[in-house]
Amino acid sequence: MAHPTAFVTGAAGFCGRHLVADLQSAGYRVAGLDRAASSCPGAALYVADLDQQDRLQAILAEVRPDLLFHLAALTDPRLRYEELHYVNALGTLSLLDTARQVCPAARVLIASTSAVYGRVPAGRLPIDEDEPFHPANLYAVSKVAQEMIAYQHFAAHGLAVIRSRAFNLTGPGESPGFVTSAFARQIVEIEAGRRPPIIHVGNLDTVRDFVDVRDAVRAYRLLAEQGEPGTAYNVCSGRGVSIRALLDALLELARVPGIVVEPDPGRLQPADVPISVGSSHELCTTAGWSPTVSLEQTLRDVLSHWREHVEKES
Repeated sequence: MAHPTAFVTGAAGFCGRHLVADLQSAGYRVAGLDRAASSCPGAALYVADLDQQDRLQAILAEVRPDLLFHLAALTDPRLRYEELHYVNALGTLSLLDTARQVCPAARVLIASTSAVYGRVPAGRLPIDEDEPFHPANLYAVSKVAQEMIAYQHFAAHGLAVIRSRAFNLTGPGESPGFVTSAFARQIVEIEAGRRPPIIHVGNLDTVRDFVDVRDAVRAYRLLAEQGEPGTAYNVCSGRGVSIRALLDALLELARVPGIVVEPDPGRLQPADVPISVGSSHELCTTAGWSPTVSLEQTLRDVLSHWREHVEKES
């Protein structure tokens, strides 16, 4: 019996690489799509943009996936909305239109985000999937549009689309544009003598729900296999951690003492949501998922990743 086939957009990205590894370990043949040629161990990588429908149609016709994971996205909330909408919403439309023509029986996982919820009153925490959308930045607005396009393809065309809403993903390989990796990179560069013992920070008072990327991609796979089409599922730890506590934990793992913390106004986010903590009850009930990687292990692994990266640069 042939192994089932999975197709991953954004396969060469942070989350995509971890998902490819998870799928391969679970016995899938894996093919991936990315907009630029890159190394993607474990997957046959195709290079294309999502708006190249003829190219996309040919790729999906060749791969014939059983599961399709859509991770490709722009995530920087400072980008112009037109850019965000073009990739996150219209790119999803292009992919789903192509999928329903070429591989209509495929089960599709759309990777959305908890940012669609925005600011939620303390009395309604932890956030469940019934929470109304109140997007606080343009990235989140584009992901609301993505979700509505995804749901419409389920409702109107019967495509088996499942939506995931990940909270704060982190782990080894994360871009330094995100908070855990930004702190870790600075700490490692201080350890290596590449910068003075000062770490620059933004708002340390916000509270976030961090989930290790390796746990998250396992949730994506389980949802693609077992989730109810048309349904959205939170992917989260259910635990709130302040950015200050996250930084303190990283500093405890640093190999040099006496690092000074210095506020940097340039790192502040406009319309920052003060607290975001989710409930993963639906995911756990549907797919039997629970997080397995502790936050301390995640932080150790992020630091190890940056130590290897900086050593290679030496």
